[in-house]
Amino acid sequence: MMLDVERLDETCIKKLANEEVLAIRVKGFVPQPLAIEIGDKILAPGFEGYINAPSIGRIGMAFYEAENQPLLIEDYFERATSNIAELRSRCAPYSSPVDTLRCMLDESWPAGAHLENLYGRKMYVGLSRVVKPGVCFLAHHDILAKDAPDSFQARSLEAQFACNVYLNMPSEGGALQMWDHDITPDQFDEMRGDSYGIDPALLGPPTLEVRPDPGDFIMFNSRCMHSVTPGVADPRLSLSFFVGYRGNASPLTFWS
Repeated sequence: MMLDVERLDETCIKKLANEEVLAIRVKGFVPQPLAIEIGDKILAPGFEGYINAPSIGRIGMAFYEAENQPLLIEDYFERATSNIAELRSRCAPYSSPVDTLRCMLDESWPAGAHLENLYGRKMYVGLSRVVKPGVCFLAHHDILAKDAPDSFQARSLEAQFACNVYLNMPSEGGALQMWDHDITPDQFDEMRGDSYGIDPALLGPPTLEVRPDPGDFIMFNSRCMHSVTPGVADPRLSLSFFVGYRGNASPLTFWS
């Protein structure tokens, strides 16, 4: 259910879009020593918790956090450009892995790839996400149409992928778990109550479990339920964003 490739290309992206595989992995996308060094540079100035998931740290703001509240949506767009610049600054003098991936997606997909545009404004891309030792990243799915229910642009997506570059990993744990059986958005909302996610044990054994190494890149179907197992001793840091697919003839889009 996971496809290992040497580089991103049109063929593997189509396999993901057609649900022939759950995930694509590029081992050593960033050389491991460099990944760890960039990760340490990103973490050094500190980070905040998600507004609606305070046990998970992040640098930048995810659109998911706005929860369809106009003031938070405005804050997200106001900070988008400065948050992109902040990641580049923390990675310097090295290139941001997110910038490299943005170029690769544009080059590998025939119709190109670009920043997602929502409500006539460019979105942010390149969230740094930190999971502290001992924290379980609860099972959830990511669907842009739930976060922007009044947007035709969001509803027009045929598929949505999560992209993660892993920089720092705990000594044990921190594995990505995925399930391939469908849970409707309404079922999920009923199960999670006021939480951002649900206990992975409620879903039974995962269809796929993979523990990435520092420097690995994984792209997976974000509409499937997924979680992260608790890590030991060290934080788990990844750079993450979403990719939107609207058919083979349309450009890919990306956002966080």
